[in-house]
Amino acid sequence: MVGELELVLDVKATLGEGPCWDREKQILYWVDILEKKVYLFNPETNENRGIQLEQYVGAIVPRNTDEAVVVLEDGFYFLNYTTEEVTLIEEPESHLKNNRFNDGKCDAYGRFWAGTMDKTFVDKQGALYCLEPNGTVTKKLSKVGLSNGLAWSPDQNFMYFIDTLAKTVTRFDFIMETGDIGNPKQIINFSKEEGLPDGMTIDEEGMLWIAHFGGAKVSRWNPKTGEQIATIDVPALNVTSCGFGGRDLNELYITTARSGLSEEQLQQYPLSGGLFRMKLDVKGMPAYSFRG
Repeated sequence: MVGELELVLDVKATLGEGPCWDREKQILYWVDILEKKVYLFNPETNENRGIQLEQYVGAIVPRNTDEAVVVLEDGFYFLNYTTEEVTLIEEPESHLKNNRFNDGKCDAYGRFWAGTMDKTFVDKQGALYCLEPNGTVTKKLSKVGLSNGLAWSPDQNFMYFIDTLAKTVTRFDFIMETGDIGNPKQIINFSKEEGLPDGMTIDEEGMLWIAHFGGAKVSRWNPKTGEQIATIDVPALNVTSCGFGGRDLNELYITTARSGLSEEQLQQYPLSGGLFRMKLDVKGMPAYSFRG
């Protein structure tokens, strides 16, 4: 650890999520799921541009200079930065009206992985999908509780996946050329005292960083041993996700939420819903763009 945790934006997001750093633009994308907003934050100017959408938005990844790809409630869409219009790519769960998309991320090949959940948190109703650069969508996992954090090892041999309702991180063998996953192994289990595992990222040393929803912290884990090796206390009870950004990829951005907190808890954690940042002595792996 190097710096102090700082509050970057006191935006009081209802459900802040999905920080994704665009290395070319030097901009952080993030979302407020329940307010149906995408944000583009420029740390140089401190401008936080909001784009209002018509559906819950689970995640955003850059595509090119003009567009991003987002998962809205019912599927994958292109988002035009200028017109703020969305164009449907695929609705893989149009028949499941109680489901919505949640977290998502691109792998190094440029595929966009994103998963679903039941809106009322009924277990085993979700799935994990992969949007290929050619526009086809493949279901990768079924019977998921609440699809959440994703990360890939620096050597691209493993994919890590969080099912929040199961309170687990599972490691899969990963073949980058094909996007195939297999040989699942649970490597981390959260205790009740830790809260729930939510969003996740990975550093260049291969250590996982996991947000604790209901746990007021971000933790660093060794995926080989399952050991928690460091923590960052966050002045927000519901910590939702984290991602590396900055010119040197050594700044950890942390999103939080106000959703689900009582008045008493909001008084105890008045900065809930804020966007935080901390400079670290380790660099993160880059966030990848969609190649389609």
